[in-house]
Amino acid sequence: METLRQSDSIVVARPADELYDMVADVTRMGEWSPICKACWWDGGGGARVGATFTGRNELPERTWETRSEVVAADRGREFAFVVEVTGTRWGYTFTPVDGGTEITESWEFPPRAFAVLKERFGDDAPAQIAERRELARTGMAATLAAIKKAAEAG
Repeated sequence: METLRQSDSIVVARPADELYDMVADVTRMGEWSPICKACWWDGGGGARVGATFTGRNELPERTWETRSEVVAADRGREFAFVVEVTGTRWGYTFTPVDGGTEITESWEFPPRAFAVLKERFGDDAPAQIAERRELARTGMAATLAAIKKAAEAG
């Protein structure tokens, strides 16, 4: 199995450092994400490599929590984390452009994640993987639009 990858970008009329600060404060993710409704730092962490946090995700048919570890925390440039159970990586890069900053959100679903879902869902794993891929695609667009709206509102 190859790693599945998705990404989406948006230009926001704010400096990269300010946008980084918004995104790296994972406790705010519930304000923007259509699926992740809340996050909290484990053990008083913060936006630094090695810090962990828990996120609560909600869909109409289920609610679940994941624990993630920050793997990139370069203020104004990149913030990324990996979901511990599956190895799925979510990342945000910040690139200065005319008129503001381009934020790119990315999602990487590695072979390890396929194995976890196969063990958990058996023959339904391919459908579960396809659903996660589609949720990542649509969720990124919605999340980025919400970040843009919040950032440009001041």
